Amino acid sequence: MSLFFSKDVKENTALLRQLLRVSASFDIVLRDVAVADLAAAIVFVDGFVKDETMSKMLQFFVNLQPEKVKKLKTPEDFASHFVPYTEVAVSDQPDEAVTAVLSGQLALLVDGYDKVILVDLRTYPVRGVSEPESDRVLRGSHDGFVETLVFNTALIRRHLRDARLTMEYRQIGSVSKTDVVMCYLDGVAPSKHVKTLRDKLEKITIPSLTMGQESLVECLFRKQQWYNPFPKVRYTERPDAAAAAVSEGRILIIVDGTPVVMILPSGIFDFVQDTNDYYFPPLVGSYLRLVRILVFGFTIFVTPVWFLLITNPDWIPSWLEFIRIKEPNTVPVIIQLLMVEVIIDAIRLASLNTPSALNNAFGVVGALILGEFAVTAGLFVAEVLLYMAAVAVATFTQPSFELGYAFKLSRMLFLVLTALFGVWGFIGGILLVLLVLATTQTALGTGYLYPVVPFDKVALRRLLVRRILHRNNALRK
Repeated sequence: MSLFFSKDVKENTALLRQLLRVSASFDIVLRDVAVADLAAAIVFVDGFVKDETMSKMLQFFVNLQPEKVKKLKTPEDFASHFVPYTEVAVSDQPDEAVTAVLSGQLALLVDGYDKVILVDLRTYPVRGVSEPESDRVLRGSHDGFVETLVFNTALIRRHLRDARLTMEYRQIGSVSKTDVVMCYLDGVAPSKHVKTLRDKLEKITIPSLTMGQESLVECLFRKQQWYNPFPKVRYTERPDAAAAAVSEGRILIIVDGTPVVMILPSGIFDFVQDTNDYYFPPLVGSYLRLVRILVFGFTIFVTPVWFLLITNPDWIPSWLEFIRIKEPNTVPVIIQLLMVEVIIDAIRLASLNTPSALNNAFGVVGALILGEFAVTAGLFVAEVLLYMAAVAVATFTQPSFELGYAFKLSRMLFLVLTALFGVWGFIGGILLVLLVLATTQTALGTGYLYPVVPFDKVALRRLLVRRILHRNNALRK
C-alpha cells in the first residue's frame, strides 16, 4: 500500500486504518461521514476530542450545499471556507497525520482531495492550576503549572504581555513524540545561549522522554560527571517565577506532561533566591536571602565541624563546652551520624508511600524511632539526634530537592574523610567539593560559580541584596 494520500477517500481511509492500527485499539475511532454529497471520514482518539464541538461541525458539513463544495478545487480552499474552527491545518504526509491524530487532533478525509485536513479539537484531562506544594508563598499569585503544555504557555503569557516573548515548538522522541517548547524573550536572552540550546535540542535522538524533564536533562548533559551531585538545572512550578526568570534573560524549557519548568542557565548561587523574597519589602527580602545563605552553610558544615571538635576535645573553647557528649555510648559517633542520615532518608521515602490518612500516625512512629526510645536503648546519643534534627529542618529552607541531596552527600563525604584523616580529611573534603563546583558547567556553557567565578561585582550585589523592582533594567526596550 502506498504511503501517500490519493484522491480516493477509501484508499486514504484504509491507509490511516493500517497506520493507526484502528482494529487493535478501541479508543481510536474511524467513522465514515458525509460532507454535502461527498463521501468523507473522520479519525480521532476518543477522550481527546471535544464531542460537542465535533457534533456541531458534522452537522454543519451535512447541511453544506453540494454546488458550493464542488466549486472548491483544493483542500486548502475547503479548509478555509467550510471548516468552522480556528485551528485548522492541511497535510499531505500520512506520518504527520498519524502523529497529529495521536496528539489529539481530528483528521478529516474528503473524497477528491489528496490531503488530510487536521482540526485541533483536542482537550486534555487537566487538574486545576493550584499552587504547588513545594514552592508556596505568603503573598502573590497562588497558581501553578499543570501537565498540559498549552495551559503552561498561556500562564506565562499572562504574566508577560510582550511581543518579544517567543515560544519555539518541537517534538522530541521517535516513539513518544513529546511536545517541548523553548521559551525566551527575544533581545533580552543572549542570542548565543538561544542558539546553543536550540542546537542541542535539535540533536537529541532518543525513542522517548520516559521521565519527562529528567530524561531531557540527561540528553542535554550527555558528558555529565556521574559523581557530581549538584543540580545544573533550576526547576519551578510557579508561573510568576518562570516569567521573572524570562524577563532576566533566562530560557525556559517546557515539557508536555509535567508541571515542572526548567530554567537555563542556572548556577549554584541561583538557588539562594526564592519567590517569597520579591513579595516582601527590599529590606525584608534581603534579610530572608541572607538567612537562606547562612542556612546553606549550616546544613553542610554543622555536623562535620561538631564531629571534628568532639574528636579533638582540646580544641573546644570554654564557651562551647555544651557541645560535648554528656553520656557517651559504645557506638562510634561517626556510625551514629551516618545511620541517622540514612534513617532520615528512609523515613522520607516511607512518607511518600504513606496514605494521607496515616500521615499523622507515621509521624508519631518516626518521632519515637528517632527520639527517646533510640536514646534509651543506647543506639544514639542525644547530641547526635539534636544536630541531625537541626540539619533536617534546615534542609527545607530551600525548595530544590536536588540541591538538598547534593548538600547531604557533601556532608557525608566530609564526615567520612574527617573520621579517616582528621582535620586534613575535613580540609581535603572541602577542597574536593570546591574542585567539583569549579569544573561544573551549565547546559549553556556558563560558569557554575558565576558571579563569583568569573567575578562580577554588580551581579553579586544583585544576588545578595534584593533590589527595588522598578530599578531592574533587565527588560530593555
